[in-house]
Amino acid sequence: MTTLSGDGLTPVRRMKLIALLLLFLAAALYCLATALEARHPAWGYAAAFAEAAMVGAIADWFAVTALFRHPLGLPIPHTAIIPRNKAGVGRKLSDFICLHFLATPQVLAKLEELDAAGRLAGWLRQPDNAAAVASQATGVARYSLEALREVRVQAFIRRVAVERLQRLDVAALSGELLDMLTADDRHQAVLDEVLQEIDRLLQDEDTQALIARTIGGELRTLKYLGLDERVGRWSAIKVVQAVSRLIGEISHDREHELRRHFDGYLVGFIERLKEDPAFRLRGEQLRDRLLAHPALAGYLQELWDELVNWLQADLAAPDSRIRRRLGRLLAELGETLSRDEAMRRWINEQLMAVAPPFIDRNRQRIGDYIAARVAAWDTRELVQQLEQSVGKDLQFIRINGTLVGGLVGLVLHALTVWLGPG
Repeated sequence: MTTLSGDGLTPVRRMKLIALLLLFLAAALYCLATALEARHPAWGYAAAFAEAAMVGAIADWFAVTALFRHPLGLPIPHTAIIPRNKAGVGRKLSDFICLHFLATPQVLAKLEELDAAGRLAGWLRQPDNAAAVASQATGVARYSLEALREVRVQAFIRRVAVERLQRLDVAALSGELLDMLTADDRHQAVLDEVLQEIDRLLQDEDTQALIARTIGGELRTLKYLGLDERVGRWSAIKVVQAVSRLIGEISHDREHELRRHFDGYLVGFIERLKEDPAFRLRGEQLRDRLLAHPALAGYLQELWDELVNWLQADLAAPDSRIRRRLGRLLAELGETLSRDEAMRRWINEQLMAVAPPFIDRNRQRIGDYIAARVAAWDTRELVQQLEQSVGKDLQFIRINGTLVGGLVGLVLHALTVWLGPG
């Protein structure tokens, strides 16, 4: 913004006026001294001073003006330097900044001096700072959740999710999952649990009574002899004993035939899931039926709406539990990081490791941005801004040129007089 001095002039205009007045004074003095030079030798000195002062004033006016525009509007070569070389100035400025301010060693030295992890820890330790970060984060979350209510956003998410799921190989994925679940013989532990549960179930009196009734009901011939219940109980005891004995053998023998059979069946089943086209087709059909089922889509939509409603209600509350919890977690993180020097050192080391490629990758982008920004400036506005910034000092050059030029002219005239004949 342009500021005015007490006389209603900007500082630059005021200094321009002073420099111009000095030029006029020098011209007036030159006219007066030239007219009176014959009356007294002192007027010769005054004329020499004024003449050189005018030369200095005009020369420096030309030099200062040539920086910003063509003097007197004349297209003199090597004038209007800044407007004519605006693009070059922008590129040189960007190169200067990139070379002297954004060089990788300089940035790394500053980053190392900064101790980013320590500063972050100290800053987060302050409850107000942690609360402020939590508040900002929850604010962003609220805005994001509100955006997720937009019909177009939901349709986009649904479409992308369905497209991703339709490309999912359910059978192969199930095979990979079972591979992970059976690694390190985990399935054998599951088999042991199942066998123990069966054994406990068989030892239950109600279960044994059910087996006895079932066997007795199948032996209708013995019913007429009154032996059905007795034979049923005896048979149930034998069945339970046989099964319990078999379970015990399997439990204690890791190489039992049934265990190996179970292993072989499971391995074969997993391979079929991964490779068998029929299994893959059935998996795809099941997947497509689920994705196309309106009840599933409606249930998932209701579940999503309830989750979003709950999150929004909590985040909008003044005493939001999520915000409080996040603030506490951040403060605890800062406290823990402040005490853990090894972790701070590790974080700083990681920053120093990842910074060089980031600096190298973005240095040229920053330089290009500076050059493009300068090139995009309006030339007239650029000249006005620069003139307002440094024009006052440049007018001092004109003033000094007037005075110094006059003094040089005075000295040269004095030397000419003193060293001249007679």
